[in-house]
Amino acid sequence: MGMITLTYGVSFNTPAFLGNAEQSGQWRTPPFKSQLRQWWRVAYAASKSFRPEVVDMRDTEGRLFGHAWLENDRDSQGERIAARKSLVRIRLGQWSEGKLRSWEGPDAGVTHKNVPKPVGSNLYMGYGPLMFKGGTALKGNAAIQAGEHTSLSLAFPAEHAKLIHEALALMASFGTVGGRGRNGWGSFGLQPVDGTPVSSTALPLRPWRDALVFDWPHAIGQDDEGALVWKTHPHKDWKTLMKELAILKIELRTQFEFTTGNDASAPEERHWLSYPVTNHSVKSWGDKARLPNSLRFKVRKTPDGQLVGVIFHMPCQPPAAFGPNLQVIAGVWRQVHAFLDGQTQLTRAKD
Repeated sequence: MGMITLTYGVSFNTPAFLGNAEQSGQWRTPPFKSQLRQWWRVAYAASKSFRPEVVDMRDTEGRLFGHAWLENDRDSQGERIAARKSLVRIRLGQWSEGKLRSWEGPDAGVTHKNVPKPVGSNLYMGYGPLMFKGGTALKGNAAIQAGEHTSLSLAFPAEHAKLIHEALALMASFGTVGGRGRNGWGSFGLQPVDGTPVSSTALPLRPWRDALVFDWPHAIGQDDEGALVWKTHPHKDWKTLMKELAILKIELRTQFEFTTGNDASAPEERHWLSYPVTNHSVKSWGDKARLPNSLRFKVRKTPDGQLVGVIFHMPCQPPAAFGPNLQVIAGVWRQVHAFLDGQTQLTRAKD
């Protein structure tokens, strides 16, 4: 079989913290390829009814996207090889630097019960790429501003078309790139151009407690009410939307009260949302452990040009090094789901 080529217009709905070696904002292909690869794994898992043999998946993934780690890979002559180039080629229409060189304008303050003064909503959602310097400021030299766009072209073997199309559909609906992407920064849209067909797929839904069997994100959770996907009402600009998402994130986190400070002898409920937590470390986990939040944010553009926030849960078990207590973790996420269901400004989504 031959190669398939697809072309999309890609544009950012929120600023993106993408950096080059000089920490300047720049369009780059690796983050988009990483997104394709991540959502390909989800599509692969769904194709196996969420019971994939991880060894087989890693083998297929390595041969398609490239690797430097497969132990049983061989070339066309049967000779063992230690690495393989990617069969998926990605090209961007431009490689220009980001034009957002300063964080201009006021950063709307939001209340955080664990902080004496209001914090900037952008700063809270983007801490790291953003910092406080007499106000909210960029840590790097530049970011890519909302509204910037270019073309994204992909070429891949036709035999892999089904899963790649499904991964692209999931990327368009839920994907983000760059720093603090899980908080909605770097949210992008994909628009097929030049005869490229629209990619589509059913939501890869799995009962959320069943999804805790794996320690990697492989499905979007569901419960008796449906998909664990919530949408905000439309906003005219990303700044007001990011403020709403910041308030929601602060409230869903601080509903879990800490009873300890640094070097706690055991994790508390809020630790299972994500780690580390400022001034609330767990002694056995230390300050190097990282537990990403499995609740993610995305900003989508509506047909009339407004923006909606999407909150979705990709439940998975924390790595074994954390000594996860699945009964406690399940209770935490059940409370988070109930909190989101109780917000009048949110509705359950079907896509």
